Amino acid sequence: MSERKADLQLTADVLVIGGGPAGTWAAITAVSKGSKVVLVDKGYCGTSGATAPSGTGVWYIKPDQQEREEAKQSRFGLGGQLADNRWMDRVLDRTYENMNKLGEYGYPFPLDELGNPYKRGLQGPEYMKLMRRLVHKAGVRILDHSPALELLADEHGVGGAHGYNVHTGETWSVQAGAVIIATGGCAFLSKALGCNVLTGDGYLLAAEAGAELSGMEFSNAYAISPTFSSVTKTAYYRYASFYYEDGTVVEGAGSQRGRSIIARNLLQGRQVYASLDQAPEDIHPLLRVNQTNFFLPFDRLGINPFKDKFPVTLRLEGTVRGTGGIHIVDETCATKVPGLYAAGDAATRELICGGFTGGGSHNAAWAMSSGSFAGEGAAAYAAALGEASSTRSLKGLSSSPLTTAATDSKPSKTEERIRAVQDEVAPYDRNLFRTSSGLSESLSTLDHIWKDIRNETITLDAQSVKKREAAAMTATARWMYNTARERTETRGMHKRDDFPELDASQHYRLVSSGLDQVQVRKEDVKKEAVLH
Repeated sequence: MSERKADLQLTADVLVIGGGPAGTWAAITAVSKGSKVVLVDKGYCGTSGATAPSGTGVWYIKPDQQEREEAKQSRFGLGGQLADNRWMDRVLDRTYENMNKLGEYGYPFPLDELGNPYKRGLQGPEYMKLMRRLVHKAGVRILDHSPALELLADEHGVGGAHGYNVHTGETWSVQAGAVIIATGGCAFLSKALGCNVLTGDGYLLAAEAGAELSGMEFSNAYAISPTFSSVTKTAYYRYASFYYEDGTVVEGAGSQRGRSIIARNLLQGRQVYASLDQAPEDIHPLLRVNQTNFFLPFDRLGINPFKDKFPVTLRLEGTVRGTGGIHIVDETCATKVPGLYAAGDAATRELICGGFTGGGSHNAAWAMSSGSFAGEGAAAYAAALGEASSTRSLKGLSSSPLTTAATDSKPSKTEERIRAVQDEVAPYDRNLFRTSSGLSESLSTLDHIWKDIRNETITLDAQSVKKREAAAMTATARWMYNTARERTETRGMHKRDDFPELDASQHYRLVSSGLDQVQVRKEDVKKEAVLH
């Protein structure tokens, strides 16, 4: 593809790939630093992704020392003590600043009982509608429905991307001084709400450029969901009691520490039911306002979730609610590859969460803060390049050749590969409860799928996006399981049935890299990011 001129050719100082909260914050921040910015989104910027369709909590803590220390400690232990104190401080500072900016920009924060704006939550539709408007107002060129298929680079580093518009069938290219990957995580097309576009594309793009990933063993997040709904808002299950079909209580089941008990019952074929019967009646209306779409499936079926029992399952959300992602090497959210930055779910959240997180809260704070950090860093990098960025000779980096010539590959083959990957990552006894033998068996299958994909030429047509998604999901699963096999302990959300205890000697992060051969190395937790 890099040898053929794209139908649409653009230049920019900064290219942002992804239009969720991290990507939009990155774009408006880069513009504020003087950059010309292009933003490309796989879906429609403002409506696609995990944040847009629902409400989310935000890790918004006032600058009170005691409150912030309590906030930092709240998940430090849950995450296996892998978080970084300085990064938590930076994210709390920037989140506080950005949430206040949202109020100035016109976000309609509700008022608390004292009449003050309540800033510990955001309604996704209103939030992302506002962010799209701010991106437009900043003068950013937005390409909707235009997934990036490969990064462009030369000997100096990353300098743009090629992609495809799924609505028009046109190819596009953007030559830029710096690129920010904000493509979200990978939920393996598990049908979790808002995750249909989150297939790990950014991980693959980054790895093809030579970037590393970190915390990929902490990528087995499963969210509680009604069996009849795609809504995975586990926070509300703090009010839930869990029951068997005969009405007896499932001892130990819970939303934060008891999901494994739910999973083991489901593995044994015992359906688990939930009821939000612990929620005080006076907050029922507030819960409905905060998460309207949580209740829609119940209302359609005539179920009162505060009184009735309803069947639940655990739906895989992978790195969208896990903490693994692209490894960042300094406070600007730069990767080890010059010119390449990462933000949001695409970047590792280990620095503020360690090996455990959930929906909203830390995730939302990380998206807006890391997006801002990356926007600043990318803008500075592009400015330093100056006019040199416009004379570079860039080539595509896709691990599977991209071509305009027709090939014989059929859509059904791609779908088979996606289902084969899902068969290895979705089952609880493979991904949630891990063993050396199970991980090795899955990797044998995944390695075979990867080799097939690697040897296939991808035609730039309507199927090219699906084929790259299949490649990204396969690569993501291989990084996850290779890293999980190296961590021979149970820490954070990473559970090894054959090593059920936390091992103090493994208090380090694991950094993975490579495509055909995956390498995993240790990184000292005490190693602090450095400022450029």
